[in-house]
Amino acid sequence: MIADSGRQTGLTYVELMLAMIVAALLMLALNGVLGRALQSYDLVRERNELVRQSRFAMQRMVRAVGHTRLLLPMADKPASNWPENIREETVPPSPSVGNSIRSTAVLAVTLPLYSDMDGDGYPDADDDRDGLVDEDLPNDVHLDYAPGIYLIDDNGDGRVDDGFTSYDDDETNSVYNEDPIDGIDNDGDNNVDEDPPRDMNADGCPGICGVDDDGDGQVDEGASDDDDEDGEHYDDWYSPVVFYLDNGVLKERMPVPWDTGGDGRGGRDFITSDIAENVTRFRVERIPRNGDRDQRVDLTVELTGPRSGESMVLHTQVRVGGAL
Repeated sequence: MIADSGRQTGLTYVELMLAMIVAALLMLALNGVLGRALQSYDLVRERNELVRQSRFAMQRMVRAVGHTRLLLPMADKPASNWPENIREETVPPSPSVGNSIRSTAVLAVTLPLYSDMDGDGYPDADDDRDGLVDEDLPNDVHLDYAPGIYLIDDNGDGRVDDGFTSYDDDETNSVYNEDPIDGIDNDGDNNVDEDPPRDMNADGCPGICGVDDDGDGQVDEGASDDDDEDGEHYDDWYSPVVFYLDNGVLKERMPVPWDTGGDGRGGRDFITSDIAENVTRFRVERIPRNGDRDQRVDLTVELTGPRSGESMVLHTQVRVGGAL
């Protein structure tokens, strides 16, 4: 008797179903592992991005402060019930202090001398291209036709450009020309030289009385508001570099030496860049001098990842003009 060698064998229906179930379970397990790996990768990438942005933003601010004159925050004023020297803003917003209607954070300094965007060989801060900087301020020291710095809450009361005249450089209840540049706190607000008239030192003379300011051999020639005795009036203003928070984005506002608005208003010629996103806290403090000759600024930036909720905080103190 010859055996049937042509008979075929295979999986039964039950065996096939079991194989498919096992394969599906393996796929689910692998999918879970892959998903967790991708999630971990995304979180690591988000954290690295937080580190990168926070360091970049801090470096921009530290470099600017180290090469310039501090404009904002102001010193704390005795007459107010909120601290002007501490500017802190959070996302979501924190309650305001005292009579301030909104907590806003801002850092403003004069334009560093290393900025030469048009490549003409002069610092952009030298508005009249005479080799000197900020030596002949107008009545509106920023030449932006607004109280204080245009579109900025200068004094921390929560209001922007409040006042009826652009001559009010520190937004103090529309009082202006109250603090000439003489190294003295003339108006008793703990700030020095922050709101000068167009005769900057208020001595009634072109430049400094009895001094040949421009080295031409003549003393006190011209009008009293010609503070550099060059025959031109208030031709060199403060060009402010401003860092501020806008809906969780840290902005840098940089003055430029060309007419961005087509209106001939030099103090409104600037460009704005985003230097950090997902910012949940920005704090700037003007450290009281307390006998220290060096003015210092305390900076804190906090970024929070939208996926992980993890926060990255950078904090430092920097001496104003310390790099000069």
